[in-house]
Amino acid sequence: SRASCLGHNNKRVMIMLPDYYEFFNPVKVIAGNKALENIPFELTRLHVKRPIILTDKGVLKAGLIKVVLDSFGDSDVVIGAICDDITSDSPVDVVNATARIFRDKQCDSLIAVGGGSVIDTAKGVNILVSEGSDDIMKFRGVYRLTAPQRPLIAVPTTAGSGSEATMVAMIYSPVKKLKIPFVSILMLPEVAILDPRMILSLPPKLTAATGMDALSHAVEAYSGLQKNPLSDAYAVSAINLIRENLVNSVKDGKDKDARFAMANASLIAGIAFSNSMVGATHSIGHACGALACIHHGTAMAMLLPVVMEYNFDKVSQYY
Repeated sequence: SRASCLGHNNKRVMIMLPDYYEFFNPVKVIAGNKALENIPFELTRLHVKRPIILTDKGVLKAGLIKVVLDSFGDSDVVIGAICDDITSDSPVDVVNATARIFRDKQCDSLIAVGGGSVIDTAKGVNILVSEGSDDIMKFRGVYRLTAPQRPLIAVPTTAGSGSEATMVAMIYSPVKKLKIPFVSILMLPEVAILDPRMILSLPPKLTAATGMDALSHAVEAYSGLQKNPLSDAYAVSAINLIRENLVNSVKDGKDKDARFAMANASLIAGIAFSNSMVGATHSIGHACGALACIHHGTAMAMLLPVVMEYNFDKVSQYY
């Protein structure tokens, strides 16, 4: 790799430029007040008008699905089905069952409204309906997909997973007690919607946990073997936003600016790690989640300092 030195605050910082790297993220991001109202236009642009909405009981109870439905106004969009049975960790059986509903209701697209588990479940359902299969496990691993996916619009209600802008989904197998990765550029959502109205109801504990998930994405993206100048730009931006806004976001759920900043940080960190990947923090964390049912963000908060200490001698220049 090629190296260059830059002066910063009277310090010399070594920037390592790889001889070769790739960066890819075509997700259209719509962020800001009333961003949801753009969904009908986006569906029309994508030539679909019968979406299935995937969500969970908590999002439904918080009244957020009503906000989404109200955003359609007098458009000619027809909601084919609303599935609110999505559970944490995106189990295989839920993915398979939801795909059957998609087919039975003759849907043509997906809208995922929720946290990482909901969005990952939507990605899994999309794989099945696009590939014409009934078993998600046939496509586990990296770049196993061959068919173009149906349009997927992701509306995150947490600020952590970044799944709205990644080519990755983690699906849980209760039989194997494993969280299994699915990776393909075909899995990237068409559109990510960041609307401040959708991120104000998350309780403090989950706000903290999901925020630490986003931080671990950014830190591991910035210090991993596949880092590159573009992923670095996203990772550092995410770290700065998280440092400046996570505490306030936890302390005051009505702090709209802090919550919106964390939503942006989550997406930005997702773009970073989708291109440079994550490391041991996530590998161990997913195992903890599968075996001990610990919340993923909580696992990240516990493991990140330990892994950083373990890696310090190798990547101290980045830390």
